Amino acid sequence: MEVTKSIQENTVEQAAIFSALADPTRHKLVKLLCRQRDRDTLCVNALAGFLEVTQSAVSQHLRVLRAIGLVKGERRGYHIHYYINPEAVKRCLELALAALSVEEPAEKKLCQNCNEGRKENVSRE
Repeated sequence: MEVTKSIQENTVEQAAIFSALADPTRHKLVKLLCRQRDRDTLCVNALAGFLEVTQSAVSQHLRVLRAIGLVKGERRGYHIHYYINPEAVKRCLELALAALSVEEPAEKKLCQNCNEGRKENVSRE
């Protein structure tokens, strides 16, 4: 029961992060924003130029990244400039490490069917 609980912990949040970063364009977008200095934010037009995609495509990708909190926007005149949320990056790293960590089981257990199959094979011999 404890194993199931540890597997289910943060699963929805981890899945949202992996899903958001699974798209190659979103992945490039995050990498591009991570390379910007603190106040060097970029508007949709600039991001579209760097990524060589349409402004509407960038807007849709930003919507997904904002939904998980990874990207934030700041209005500057008529435009919104986007930047990486450093606290969210730390949280994403923690969740990714937790999802991909390899833990030694407390006990090595086979499923019941495997154990029953072994008993039958031993008794037949």
